[in-house]
Amino acid sequence: MTTYLETEFDGLVDGILERGYGVADSFLAPAQVVALQQQLTARRAAGQFRAAGVGAGQTTVEKSIRGDDILWLDTATATAEETAFLAKIEAFMAYLNRTCYLGLAGHEFHYAHYPAGSFYKRHLDQFRTNAARKLSVIYYLNLAWQPAHGGQLAVYLPQPDGTEKTTLIDPIGGRLVCFDSGLLEHEVLPAHHERLSLTGWLRRAI
Repeated sequence: MTTYLETEFDGLVDGILERGYGVADSFLAPAQVVALQQQLTARRAAGQFRAAGVGAGQTTVEKSIRGDDILWLDTATATAEETAFLAKIEAFMAYLNRTCYLGLAGHEFHYAHYPAGSFYKRHLDQFRTNAARKLSVIYYLNLAWQPAHGGQLAVYLPQPDGTEKTTLIDPIGGRLVCFDSGLLEHEVLPAHHERLSLTGWLRRAI
């Protein structure tokens, strides 16, 4: 019997296969989105975030490339809200391994806070020297996002004729976006209002 979760996950997979990325607008219940947004805000207020870096080690801060500050999730210290999110991610991973044979073995996620005026220039999530990151996942926590707030995700989709198509995805609270980390270049357009998300990768063991 097909469950609701499998139908929801099917929609994400179909989106990746049909257009290069999948979108789900009801991955968690609205109350869970609010709880995660509040958790992000509380952790920032407690001074737990740091400026995001670039490169494989992510130790070099380059504000001309990316301007967000982040906090990596640790399962050992995760709150109930964060644990529920990661449990849903793990159910999605199990479904992908069962239906798509991706060989996913783990995940890594961080909160991302983009202050007004910040951005993340065009890039690919998979490192040249390490192909462990298979799928990129972004879960937006912007509860009252408006078009004037900016911060859209721009994805660059290669076309059969060698050109590319640019698609903008609004970072609406509760929306999850998923795409291949090694194929889809993307960027965060300048935010005109703070922009909040949980961002991470589903990883293979290599």
